[in-house]
Amino acid sequence: MAKILVCDPIHQEGVDRLVEAGHEVLVKDDVTHGGLLKMVDQFHALVVRGRTRVDREVIETGRSLQAIARAGVGLDNIDTVYARKKGIQVLNAPEVLTQSVAELTIGLLIALARGIVRGDRSMKKGAWLKKELVGVELSGKTLGIVGFGRIGRRTCELALDIGMKVMAYEILEIGREYLERGVRQVALEELLASSDFITLHVPLNEDTRHLIDAEAIRKTKRGAFLVNVARGEVVDPEALEDALRTGRLAGAAMDVYDVEPPTRTSLIALENVVATPHIGAQTRDAQRKASLIVCDKLLEALSKPNQRVPAT
Repeated sequence: MAKILVCDPIHQEGVDRLVEAGHEVLVKDDVTHGGLLKMVDQFHALVVRGRTRVDREVIETGRSLQAIARAGVGLDNIDTVYARKKGIQVLNAPEVLTQSVAELTIGLLIALARGIVRGDRSMKKGAWLKKELVGVELSGKTLGIVGFGRIGRRTCELALDIGMKVMAYEILEIGREYLERGVRQVALEELLASSDFITLHVPLNEDTRHLIDAEAIRKTKRGAFLVNVARGEVVDPEALEDALRTGRLAGAAMDVYDVEPPTRTSLIALENVVATPHIGAQTRDAQRKASLIVCDKLLEALSKPNQRVPAT
């Protein structure tokens, strides 16, 4: 029997599955970093989402840790290199959030194209901006998708169904099925220069940090719209704000920020910005699937011999 600490809220069905398998589970989904350091040495596994930071100090202190399970996609809150060096398995569930994040992406595209958020705000204030809110259709426009993994591909499929033309920037081959549907795989510079709408779906690493900076924005088609549902640090916020104020970009939508909750309120307050509080994975469907899948992976990991390297 293993002792498992659930550090962030996950769907109850996942917790139930761990308990039914005979493990001792403690749910403490408000644990602080300091609190985690005080108790982590009692546990064989941690289950986290994006809030809990599992850094080198936590890993070193957790002398019995065999696995760290992230009920979601991103692993940037976990020191995966050090964990694996210590023989700790790091698990996540990237496959479960695809539909939810892709649907949000399309929703943000439509919101930008039609001025939906501004229209809603004005109506609540008693204004009638019918003449001002003249939008554009997505059908027939070119969507540039930066990052063609699971979410990028699903976004592409939804966009094609709407009638958009799609080009993709990806370091690997995008697949014959997409090429046959008319998707063009292009260099980032061509994508920026030719796209009416651009969506970002890349992981955060040293190559993608500030991938969209002032120089990249200067190469972007004037009047384009940008949607970021990847990681906040993929975009330089100062360069983005300047481009939105000058009209270089017609609008932007973002679900992620370099600091969360965001502190750059001047950017969020712009009329041509749609901002959501990192809700890409926040659907009941995705949270249930993420909880069940990552807990199943954790059960499998705990069934294997302990490969934990003793702390030094």
